[in-house]
Amino acid sequence: MRHRLPDGLELHYELHGNREASQAMVFLNGLSQSTAAWAGLVHALGKQYQLVLVDLLFQGQSDEGPEHRTFEGHAADLADLLRSLQLPADTTLVGISYGGAVAQRFLVNFPGLVQRGVLLSTFPYKDAFFDSIGASWKQALLAGGYPLMLDVMLPFVLGRSYFLNPIITIENLKSSKTSQSPTPERLLKLVRATEESGNYLEALKKVQVPVLVVHGEEDMLCTPEMGRAMYQSLPHGELEILPKVGHTLNLECIPDLIQLLHTFAAKSLST
Repeated sequence: MRHRLPDGLELHYELHGNREASQAMVFLNGLSQSTAAWAGLVHALGKQYQLVLVDLLFQGQSDEGPEHRTFEGHAADLADLLRSLQLPADTTLVGISYGGAVAQRFLVNFPGLVQRGVLLSTFPYKDAFFDSIGASWKQALLAGGYPLMLDVMLPFVLGRSYFLNPIITIENLKSSKTSQSPTPERLLKLVRATEESGNYLEALKKVQVPVLVVHGEEDMLCTPEMGRAMYQSLPHGELEILPKVGHTLNLECIPDLIQLLHTFAAKSLST
């Protein structure tokens, strides 16, 4: 489905699950992901929740504009979409990595549109190691397009345990991702938003809804230390560090993630 934003650009979004449910979940993708990244969760969660999967601008089937969007700009786009959808009064926003950075801004800037947040494998600040990884991805993209960027990315976005015991073989994963590869122009616009972002920990102190922070123990990009820093800044935060898991939680530990989302939504509802 398509949603036209105030500037004329359009977001692609999908509605899944139980349309009569009293709770909804909204999902935001990682940097090079699309709504397809949540396929492993849709069937199980759709039995109990309304589900909204969103491609941010420059992702998946959404439009691209001449200028990049900041994380704050993406959050404003999402707010415009959610106001139009009239979701249940009990809605959870779930964002992973890049989408988690957008979700942080949304929770601060648009209080009241969602009732809780889940921040997966994301970053409230950048350090020198994070910036170095990002620079290597950008140079790989410029030198060899998305296929080379993916080769450089994989050891940072999948845990060591995944490589030793993959759910989908690395070659099949590469083939699948490359066949849907986003253009370098789109990725560079997304990368710029990350490059321009600053330390957001102080702003997170304003969030007044419950927020679950989830990180993989083996995540070298968005480290468990980043997760702990967010948890300590959030007034109503919870923290889960998952063992033997890397960065891509919506691939590496789907059953665990489904259970965490169920438990968190039920707990928040009861309180």
